[in-house]
Amino acid sequence: MNNATRGAASGFNTGRRNWGSFFFTGLTGAATALILAILVIILGNITWMGWEALSWRFVLAGTEQDMFDVNKAGVMPMIVGTTARVILMTIFVIPVGVTTAVYLTEYAQPTSLTTRVIRGAVNNLAGVPSIVFGLFGLGFFISFVGSHMDELLHSSLEAPVWGKPALLWASMTLAVMTLPVVIVATEESLKAIAPGLREASLALGATKLQTIVKIVLPQALPGIMTGGILAVGRAAGEVAPILFTGAAYYMASLPHSLSDQFMDLGYHVFILSTQSPNIDQTRPILYATVLVLLILTFALNVVAILVRAKVRRRLRAAN
Repeated sequence: MNNATRGAASGFNTGRRNWGSFFFTGLTGAATALILAILVIILGNITWMGWEALSWRFVLAGTEQDMFDVNKAGVMPMIVGTTARVILMTIFVIPVGVTTAVYLTEYAQPTSLTTRVIRGAVNNLAGVPSIVFGLFGLGFFISFVGSHMDELLHSSLEAPVWGKPALLWASMTLAVMTLPVVIVATEESLKAIAPGLREASLALGATKLQTIVKIVLPQALPGIMTGGILAVGRAAGEVAPILFTGAAYYMASLPHSLSDQFMDLGYHVFILSTQSPNIDQTRPILYATVLVLLILTFALNVVAILVRAKVRRRLRAAN
């Protein structure tokens, strides 16, 4: 092949690659634009429809009078209940998820039967529908654990204390549901740490446990917090897992203990959209409640992101 032929072939191939690159760049850009447009439309519609009914009175008031009346209803009990269950869920899921991820990454043999069973269980857990977690929470936490706690601790009382839907059981059910998210995020963070750090620590005489606690986990802390943020984002709007385990249709007061039921923003949205005697009258309350739920979810995520950024700055300064 002479130089002219090579030049023509090179130019032809380059042109073909450029057209293909241009096509796929446009395709991916169009898909991204479509997703962003859908997001803007959804958020814009909720904000437009709910902004009129949103006020400080609506946010700070309760449901003592009429939760279907736009002039009297409020969502403070739902805000408290949603925030409480998300915070408790985070407290429950982070230690268990991090411990499991540390075992799978630092201790378990990748090819062993135990490791394969655990990973299979985590993967299957991630694909279970949320309503199944609600039924699991009802059967295990309430009917089994709660009933036995009542037999041991409150046998003299007729009314159940723990063997009924409660804030504790709803939070633990959500923790089980979000456990795979925390495990996977923590595992990826642990694998990203350079092996040289572990080897240097062990070479200086530290034990494996000391290396994990003082070297590996502090370096992986931003990734662990990322898993927590993802868990919060998923759990904040879930209704099915708490439907049988703690959410209440109506409560005149805020929950005072872990054994109390609670009102929830997501469940309240379901009530407003299905149980209202006049849907046209309650539509502004419905959209305003959804808007409050979105703002609360964003606020919880922003707080977690700011904490993660602060931890990252400290780690960079220490290094």
